[in-house]
Amino acid sequence: MLEQLKESVCAANLKLKEYNLITLTWGNVSAISEDGKYVVIKPSGVDYDVMTADMMVVTDLEGNIVEGNLNPSSDLATHLELYRNYPEIKSVVHTHSRWATATAQAERDIPCYGTTHADNFYGTIPCTRHLTAEEIGTEYELNTGKVIVETLNGLNIDPMSIPAILVRKHGPFAWGSSPKKAVENALVLEECAYMAFIAKMLTDKQVAPAPQELLDKHYLRKHGANAYYGQK
Repeated sequence: MLEQLKESVCAANLKLKEYNLITLTWGNVSAISEDGKYVVIKPSGVDYDVMTADMMVVTDLEGNIVEGNLNPSSDLATHLELYRNYPEIKSVVHTHSRWATATAQAERDIPCYGTTHADNFYGTIPCTRHLTAEEIGTEYELNTGKVIVETLNGLNIDPMSIPAILVRKHGPFAWGSSPKKAVENALVLEECAYMAFIAKMLTDKQVAPAPQELLDKHYLRKHGANAYYGQK
């Protein structure tokens, strides 16, 4: 079942390695079916060099395995919590990419310092609060999803205009309208984290965020109602 979606999810997972967003098996991509009933996700701990589409695992939205002989990614519950709360999200990516993870470990948001960020994220990429000891000790992966939802809702963030977040002391999650787009957002997140670090190193003063009018211009020309970037 969902053979085409398995192919897309597998290809997206392999892109994580191609883009140097993962080390060893530290990452995963999932996607939800068009009817919203099933999720296809990478199997846990499988080497990217041997990964194939038929290894992808199909679950329902409660995490029950519907098809597949391998264990799903250990981060499945986090992905499912995002799908349950935001129907517009069609694919979720988790990596431990170097610069975004370092920023999460430093407990920092990533403000919009310039147009590269503004082209893809309509404002600051937030870092969540710490999970409590109880949240870590009970249903850790589910509670990771819950703290992401809590952060997005608490900041009144549209998840499709800022399609990424940093989980404090853990690492980045990104999402999108397709597996390809979700991986692209994870890649741009990593680049923005790197450039934000360099910008801070190049000044003795606090780096000022880009002015709102510049953020508006660059984000809306690609994603707004009257967007004109690219080809029709």
